[in-house]
Formats: sequence, C-alpha cells, structure tokens
Amino acid sequence: MTHSERRIPEATVARLPVYLRCLIELADDRTPTISSERLAEMAGVNAAKVRKDLSYLGSYGTRGVGYDVEFLLFQMSRELGLTQDWPVVIAGVGNLGQALANYGGFTDRGFPIGALVDVDSTKVGTSVAGVTVHHLDELPQLVEAKGIAIGIISTPAAVAQSVSERMTAAGITSILNFSPSVIAVDAKVSVRKVDLAVELQILSFYRRRADGPGSMGPDTTGPDPAAAANVT
Repeated sequence: MTHSERRIPEATVARLPVYLRCLIELADDRTPTISSERLAEMAGVNAAKVRKDLSYLGSYGTRGVGYDVEFLLFQMSRELGLTQDWPVVIAGVGNLGQALANYGGFTDRGFPIGALVDVDSTKVGTSVAGVTVHHLDELPQLVEAKGIAIGIISTPAAVAQSVSERMTAAGITSILNFSPSVIAVDAKVSVRKVDLAVELQILSFYRRRADGPGSMGPDTTGPDPAAAANVT
C-alpha cells in the first residue's frame, strides 16, 4: 500500500488545512525549509503530532534540515485536492448566503461560486457577486453545466433536509451545512456542519472557566433569594 492509499485519520485531515495556511505564509516569505518544531509552533500543536501527520503524506523531512516548504506545500495541496478548482453551489440566498457568495476567499482557495439557487421568486433572476440566482428546480442542470462539486446549504433549518436531498439527487456528494439542523444523507455523501451558535457556546464555556467560579453570576437554577426571604 502506497502512502497515497493509506487511510488518513480524520483528526489529521482536520489539521492539514492549518498546516497548509502556515506553509503558504512561509512560501510567501520565501522560507526554503521548516522544522517540525517551528511548524508545530505556528500551527498550535506539538512537534510529534506534526511529524506523525506529515508521515501520512509520505513526507519525513531531513534530520538537521527539516522539510522543504515548496515540496511539502505541493504534497499537502495534492492530498487536499487543491490542485484543481471545485465549483460550489450555494442554496439559500438570504443574508448568510449572500455573505458567503460575496466572500472572495473561496475563489482564491480553489472553490469558485459556480451557482446560486433559491425558491424565492423575488431573488431568482437577481445577481449576487456577479452570479445569477437560479431556482432550486434548476439545480440538476446547473450541476452538470457548471461542474458543481460541492453544495453549501444556507437555508432555514426547516428545509435543509429537503435541500440536501435535492443536492444528492443532482449528483453532489460533498455538502457544507450552515443550517442549524442535522441532515441525514447517504453513506456515500460527505457532510461538514458549521454551527456558529454552537461554536459561541463552546467559547462561552471556556470563558466561564477562565473567569473562575467567583464570576459565574447569580444562580438562576434555584429559588429567588429575595422571594425566599419573604416566606413566612
């Protein structure tokens, strides 16, 4: 089994884009080589984890020298499928959908917005970031004509499941779900969920821990102390 055929753990896959960002920064600064310790520091992980992760790419570095930045950048881009563009369709052109469509970073990173779809007749036919909004019913034709590879769901939660089914029926097997709901898909479909509210709640947890128990605020789970004082 070659390194390209080896199964890469999901945790490692999740770190590869972080390493990639660091490598792009190093390449822009014309840094020729990087040690695992320095890359670990930039990525916020430990050096042993970096070496293990990079070994899945077949890259082991050179003792006393480190890793060749340009070659490692190529390896990682290839493994992440970034040596070609992957056109994206956004379903749901509300405030979030429009913000995503207007974000230039997708195109810069190889994910051009190929199509926008909605069911709102007031939006169909309009243009967002230079892309015409089509009706959701046109999705199969758009997927074929534009070579759509990835679907982004930015619809209300109530319709996210049906939209995901329309996407898979049109041949889309990679979905990024921004809707605040869990969608059920076939095993052959890859789904990533982005829930901003959940991320904020996790940050709230760590903020509360950092502040310590003395700053937790009033306990709202028990009786009101003022009310209890008036009980006879």
